[in-house]
Amino acid sequence: MQHFIQLKPKLIYVYRINDEAHRGILKIGEASCNSSDNYLALQPNCKELNAAARERINHQTQTAGIKYELLHTEVTAHFRDGGVCSFNDKDVHDLLLRSGIKRKVFDIENNANEWFYCDLETAKAAIATLKQGRKSLRPGEITEDRSPIIFRPEQEEAIKKTLKQFKKGNQMLWNAKMRFGKTLTALQVVKLMQFGRTLILTHRPVVDAGWFEDFGKIFYDSPNYQYGSKHKGESFTSLDKQFKQHGIHYVYFASMQDLRGSETVGGKFNKNDALFSAPWDLIIVDEAHEGTQTALGKAVMEELTKDKTKVLRLSGTPFNLLDDFKEDEIYTWDYVMEQRAKQEWEETHPGDPNPYAGLPTLNIFTYDLGRLMNEFADEDVAFNFREFFRTRDDGTFIHEKDIRNFLNLLTKTDPESAYPFANDEYRDIFRHTLWMLPGVKAAKALSALLKAHPVFQHFEIVNVAGDGDEDEENGEALKMVEAAIGKDPDTTRTITLSCGRLTTGVSVKPWMGVLMLSGSFNTAASAYMQTIFRVQTPATINGRVKENCYVFDFAPDRTLQVLATVPRLSTKAGKTTENQKRAMGEFLNFCPVIAIEGSKMETLNVTRMLQQLKRAYVERVVRNGFEDGCLYNDELMKLSDIEIKEFEDLKGIIGQTKAMGNTGQIDVNNQGLTNEEYEEKEKLEKKKKKELTEEEKKRLEELKKKKKVKEDAISILRGISIRMPLMIYGAKVENEDEELTIDNFTNLIDPQSWEEFMPRGVSKQKFNAFKKYYDPEIFSAAAKRIRAMARAADRLTIEERIERIAAIFATFRNPDKETVLTPWRVVNMHMSDCLGGYTFFNEDFLETIEEPRFVDRGDVTAEVFTPDSHLLEINSKSGLYPLYLAYNIYRSRLRNQMFSPESLEEHQAIWDAAVAENIFVICKTPMAKSITRRTLLGFRKGKTNMWAPEDLINKIKNQPELFIKKVGDLVGKNVKIKAVVGNPPYQEEGESTRKAPIYHLFYDAAFKLSPIVSLITPGRYLFKAGQTPAEWMDRMLADPHFKVVDYFQKSNEVFPTVDIKGGVAIGLRNANKEFGAIGFFSEFPQLVSIMDKVRIHKDFVRGAFSETVSSQGIYRFSDLALTEVPRIYEVQGKGTAAKITSNAFENLTEIFVDSEDKLSDKGVQIMGRIKGYRETRWINAKYLQPCDFLNYYNVFVPEANGTGAIGEVLSTPVIGVPVIGHTDTFLSIGKFASAEEASACLKYVKSKFARCLLGTLKATQHNPKDTWANVPMQDFTANSDIDWSKSIEEIDIQLYAKYNLSKDEIAFIESMIKPM
Repeated sequence: MQHFIQLKPKLIYVYRINDEAHRGILKIGEASCNSSDNYLALQPNCKELNAAARERINHQTQTAGIKYELLHTEVTAHFRDGGVCSFNDKDVHDLLLRSGIKRKVFDIENNANEWFYCDLETAKAAIATLKQGRKSLRPGEITEDRSPIIFRPEQEEAIKKTLKQFKKGNQMLWNAKMRFGKTLTALQVVKLMQFGRTLILTHRPVVDAGWFEDFGKIFYDSPNYQYGSKHKGESFTSLDKQFKQHGIHYVYFASMQDLRGSETVGGKFNKNDALFSAPWDLIIVDEAHEGTQTALGKAVMEELTKDKTKVLRLSGTPFNLLDDFKEDEIYTWDYVMEQRAKQEWEETHPGDPNPYAGLPTLNIFTYDLGRLMNEFADEDVAFNFREFFRTRDDGTFIHEKDIRNFLNLLTKTDPESAYPFANDEYRDIFRHTLWMLPGVKAAKALSALLKAHPVFQHFEIVNVAGDGDEDEENGEALKMVEAAIGKDPDTTRTITLSCGRLTTGVSVKPWMGVLMLSGSFNTAASAYMQTIFRVQTPATINGRVKENCYVFDFAPDRTLQVLATVPRLSTKAGKTTENQKRAMGEFLNFCPVIAIEGSKMETLNVTRMLQQLKRAYVERVVRNGFEDGCLYNDELMKLSDIEIKEFEDLKGIIGQTKAMGNTGQIDVNNQGLTNEEYEEKEKLEKKKKKELTEEEKKRLEELKKKKKVKEDAISILRGISIRMPLMIYGAKVENEDEELTIDNFTNLIDPQSWEEFMPRGVSKQKFNAFKKYYDPEIFSAAAKRIRAMARAADRLTIEERIERIAAIFATFRNPDKETVLTPWRVVNMHMSDCLGGYTFFNEDFLETIEEPRFVDRGDVTAEVFTPDSHLLEINSKSGLYPLYLAYNIYRSRLRNQMFSPESLEEHQAIWDAAVAENIFVICKTPMAKSITRRTLLGFRKGKTNMWAPEDLINKIKNQPELFIKKVGDLVGKNVKIKAVVGNPPYQEEGESTRKAPIYHLFYDAAFKLSPIVSLITPGRYLFKAGQTPAEWMDRMLADPHFKVVDYFQKSNEVFPTVDIKGGVAIGLRNANKEFGAIGFFSEFPQLVSIMDKVRIHKDFVRGAFSETVSSQGIYRFSDLALTEVPRIYEVQGKGTAAKITSNAFENLTEIFVDSEDKLSDKGVQIMGRIKGYRETRWINAKYLQPCDFLNYYNVFVPEANGTGAIGEVLSTPVIGVPVIGHTDTFLSIGKFASAEEASACLKYVKSKFARCLLGTLKATQHNPKDTWANVPMQDFTANSDIDWSKSIEEIDIQLYAKYNLSKDEIAFIESMIKPM
């Protein structure tokens, strides 16, 4: 008897059943073979394998009496990479699925899923592929009948233009509408140019399947190409390995979300390093308008793009991209071109089938709901869908009666009505529609109302809103819709409710219309166009062709604004030329816009559109924070020489900022060149240079110069303009028509605030000299619009109002460090990380959320946010910090209410009480006080507690006790302030370039006012760098009650437009709690532990190495030099006269010569820089003051380099031999007696270990001797415990061992510190 069974080899079998149910499919399974002797030698389809397979198949089929035909058997064991490998039938199935072969499922319950739509050759190829170690078949290995794709004329044109452009440049944009066939066409470019490594990058991972399917259609005859992604084809590692070993080209698909999470670009996960480092030949960015223009998206693209990488961006709505591309880098195929091609095909291709015939004509109907229901009109600009569809906590609509009236309006039986469900005929046409709603809760509540409605109850309501995540895959949502529509759309009726899903990348053929019930006047044109084109999917239903499709928009102004941007895409307009008017007219011809007002129906024409657009561009000026060309008038085109000189003087005061880019708007303001001049310039530019006469060349230059003068003037005025919106927002105005004018602007601002908010040197008188260049109509309308937005917010719920105020502030620009506004995102991050409470952002603080989330910071949250708490903002500019504090007090008061408030007025009363009794604010100027009041209370009456002293900085600096007393008076006697928060001024103002820091004085004042203090300030003090008093820095780092909650080495992560050397720190002090003294600070815990180990080493003496580092400017001119060459004073200035400064070589050529032979006496060689390059020059020794370092060997290092980021490379340190000095560009390390010691020190300075320790104190670009204090001293002689003869890498290993660093600490240094 056999008690034990030996291991049996596995085999794969393939068989088919010859009946109708199994036509075109094969079964692929596995069995065990009894033969164990030399099983690797068993040949495919041999007697032993076939017998084992039949035994297994018979066991499966005999009970059912099924006849089958065994086609193939093959053992799985095989040799690969020096060993025996194997696989199973599931591996074969996975490979087929990754290769695009579909599975036939007969029995889901019993997992009868081993049948595949393939032929025998494909199945055999799959087995062979696994034995090669690959995960998918190449296109040429899948045997099925395929023929080349026949590209339409416009696709051929896109390919041709791209091939031509890629020969001379590296970027191309396809501005091609949905259903252009971008995927197939782009892959054809890859094939024709034979790119080796191609990356497809998209914000929507769901489109992987589409790219994979189209890859097969293009590369079916190209076995040297493979496809890969996380779910299809090969892995990236496998693809790149095959490319390197066998030259197999590949196309790899990756999602922007996955790459954004990588540490390489600032994400949290250690992944995708190989993908980022690959030398991509081509990157195809699909739906390029999505996710690539954010800071993270740009970081991903910068990291991926190498010097020779080509980038092809694909987008149907590239509104945010056009200005980054030149004319010949853009290929356009828009809706008008498509419809024109459809119309002209019959004439140009008589008898040929029309490839555009199935593309329906778009019709847009607009209904002014704001007039019908004016309580939901948003300050006469757009219908407020969010308020209209707002829900209660129980999920029902607050305005349910109004919504029922709206549904009745849509369905009111009337044969003459222009509403889509007004009679049986219309209801038949619109059997299947998509309804866009403002949120998940609105969709759920509307679904319930529709199901109970007398007309809509006959429609199946499909709610695909889910949790509102647009980035989630559309797959399940699409299945729900298709299931509801069924196989015969003429027998069903559906309404699909969405708030983002199914608006991109999907096609639902039976949809006849989309109802736009979401968005606002500011809705992005790209999102709008993506959505409405969903209904343009070609369809033939029961023999009837969809020739028209419809958009129903209930916010007419929004429709106008979006549609106005569409015709300009193909012309990149900067003026309303006749050509562009024609383009708009053609668009309206192919996409009629019908405005419905009551019973009146009007088809909009170009003139009406342009009239409406003036208002749209006022909105644009506001949205761009007055950083917009529309704000200025024609006077800039007529500048005299005197006026140009005045602009030059103004430029000297405020600097010239970047010129306004070509935003491509249709300029309804008739600015710039006149229409005639503009068209004249266009015509001349279209001519080849050879064809231009001398007169035409001269005229063209005149026109260009005229345009350039205006652009320069605008860029100068920008420095003033971007400061206006914030002051307009806060200004106290009785009569807006009379007071909100450009002529009256200076009268709105008090002198102290004008000096604070306007550029230094731009007085009211100076401003009045330049106000004539502003368009008075646009200025007044934009000013009113800012206030209208703020006023409209007063009618919203508390949460919606806060969201609206934050949106208004997001349009304001930060002009400089002194007037930087803390973004709402940063306020939320700062406050929730330190104090906790309700925040309006998600956990990454990258996106706002529908409902504020509560962050619990334990005792501090419970103590600070109570109904009787008193909280102080120490320097309010915008009121956003008090807004956060007030909201959290409001929520605490809400919890204490005996009865839940119902009306808006009841909620506002609780809010007003919180502002009046709990919130206290210090402001620097009266205008800051007005702005803060506007943020807290809007235009409503109410009590605030604010103080704006005449000279806040002076009081804090020179009268701190008086300041404390005044704050006490503001808050009330014997009232304890629970917490002080804010973003104080960082430095004194004035003409000096080295402005003294003052933020620390605000910290000190705050500590006297409250036990809990949290401020956001520059972070240099954490590294004992900068001009902040050393005693204060030491005190903070030794304070056990103080900790750093957040530190940002790159300040632009917090303040996007501001660079603060040394980063930004959010500090928290709680006198009632001990955190332990900071001592040594680093944002990296590994660096703290490394420093601890260095500090406890027996040989470590802090500052011992830094004592070998010189101060800056150790080489100085002697008194004799200053006497004999008095020009030194003129060139260098008295403050630095004695120092040999960085520009001395260029400015004092009579002293510094290129050869010692040119000197009359003994010379000394000096190293410095000329035009960015290191050079040496000679100077008479008598012209130098004595310097100890000069007679020794030294290591010269730059005094400044990099930004202060840890791990930066030092700009090439060099050895300085005796009698060589340097300018103050360098520092000396050493005073070594021998060249060997200096060489050892040079290696040490270059080591990763030493530079890691330098990084503990180097917070800015400067490397003064103090920053070297944590670098441990070494013995650089032959007696050292370090072998200095080794390479730098080997020296690092010795240093790691000397200081007993762990693997984790070593890995940190190796990954963070760049090699030299």
